[in-house]
Amino acid sequence: MRWGLVGASTIAAQHMIGAIRATGGEVAAVVSTTRARADEFAASHGIAAAADRLTLVLDDASIGAVYISSTNEKHHAQALAAIAAGKHVLCEKPLAMTVAEAAGMVQAAEAAGVVLATNHHLRCSGAHRAVRDLIRAGRIGRVLSLRLFHAVQLPPHLQGWRINDASAGGGVIPDITVHDADVARFLLDEDPVAVVAQMGASGMGQGVEDSVMSVWTMPSGALVQSHESFTHPFAGSGLEVHGDRGSIFARGVMTQAPVGEVELVTATGRAAVPFPAHNLYVQGVGDFLAAVAGSGRPAATGADGVASLAVALAVRKAAQTGTRQQIDYGSAA
Repeated sequence: MRWGLVGASTIAAQHMIGAIRATGGEVAAVVSTTRARADEFAASHGIAAAADRLTLVLDDASIGAVYISSTNEKHHAQALAAIAAGKHVLCEKPLAMTVAEAAGMVQAAEAAGVVLATNHHLRCSGAHRAVRDLIRAGRIGRVLSLRLFHAVQLPPHLQGWRINDASAGGGVIPDITVHDADVARFLLDEDPVAVVAQMGASGMGQGVEDSVMSVWTMPSGALVQSHESFTHPFAGSGLEVHGDRGSIFARGVMTQAPVGEVELVTATGRAAVPFPAHNLYVQGVGDFLAAVAGSGRPAATGADGVASLAVALAVRKAAQTGTRQQIDYGSAA
């Protein structure tokens, strides 16, 4: 597969280029907002073609897939253009700025017969898959609650628009809450139905939230407690799943690396849970390629991306209004 990169991003540089090449793909071109940025990125990463126009990728019939990691407000239009050009699309979260836009992307891909996937990398984690397997096997009985804590210190090189530009999709909710929404759906196999929330801004940036806490109601009656922040340097991250016959503690697993530890606690005692330490992004690209080949499905589909966005937007609205919000998933979720 020959790929075009839309967005000369940190995640592309640190994770996705390597994953594409590790799965036998070629990164053929990169598009960025400015030609200088595109040229610099291409030279740094051994990419043959660079431009500040999307047509570089769209008009190249040899490019079969596009990876989009531009700022959030650009995802919708860029994905639709790639889909219209017959490209398969792997898009960063959130898929779009609204649920309607994200649902439209899913519908366009279905009509065009191409794969649209969301790059929710945590679904590809060996730790998260091990936790899901324990839940599905009934090892903790009926799930009563899930606690997600994903409060970190956003490093300076990732700040910029994420903390200063609401119009670009900045804020901790579209950046991290969408991930936790997908984790909850992935682990529990159900969609949140309503949320309450509070958010705040510490002064790290301007005009967007940098911390949020929320509680989600699940159809089964389980409760999800979620905490995301850009301002917590020593909080650590992880998740806990509590059932009526046991609990799972997963520490340090909300990362881009296959690290952390998982422990199962039941009446018989405590036991460390092994999990495979594969590269999350190689797994994600491999799953995407299997879907393109018709022999599998993406780790997270476009519909999964619609659902995680719907939860995140409901969290933001609940925090803004101080009222409980029912979650509207649109027609594609």
